Amino acid sequence: MANPYQLLIFDWDGTLMDSIGRIIACLQGAITALQLETRPPDELRHVIGLGMPEAILQLYPQADEALIQAFTTAYRERFLYTDKTPAQLFTGVPALLDELAEQGYWLAIATGKSRVGLDRVLEDTGLQRRFLATRCADESFSKPHPQMLESILDELGVAPADALMVGDSHLDLLMAANAGAHGLGVTSGVHDARELSLHRPLAVLNGVAQLPAWLGNEQMQHQPLSKDSTP
Repeated sequence: MANPYQLLIFDWDGTLMDSIGRIIACLQGAITALQLETRPPDELRHVIGLGMPEAILQLYPQADEALIQAFTTAYRERFLYTDKTPAQLFTGVPALLDELAEQGYWLAIATGKSRVGLDRVLEDTGLQRRFLATRCADESFSKPHPQMLESILDELGVAPADALMVGDSHLDLLMAANAGAHGLGVTSGVHDARELSLHRPLAVLNGVAQLPAWLGNEQMQHQPLSKDSTP
């Protein structure tokens, strides 16, 4: 039976990796280091998925280029080197990706992380080989602009209708819609099922562990009726 989609594009933080707590801790650390007005954790959570300049401007609308650069440097120093808040792949992610690849799906990443940050976690987790294409916020427009997805689709020669974006944020779903691709929400990261459902995903799952079963159901629904079947 043919797969319902050719390409599965994943967000990273909150979708494949349980790293939301670490991101918030590093944002708080950068705010403290720069002696900025504090922001509550829920407000910090809401900017996760944006590119760093866009996230900073949402938190501090009057930030100039110097502050954006200083904040970015302070944040990345903590996230890449000094912060020890745990950030692990969700249980079963490597096996899940292997299973999907064995079933013939092409896999890609579209993330709000920087290229340095994504390359670092891909190396640490040993997952570089699993993805045919990756795009980051510092090499394209930030989500929900469709550029990241459009670039991946162009590179791999996949039509938007044959691609499914999987993410934990409304930004992922909006990006998919803006690119003409399908969107699937997971509640393992930034936004809950109510928030994700507002953006009309195909479904909202508890996490990526449920993805193979959901794809299997989609596969059955996409099969044409045989001549012996009753409509």
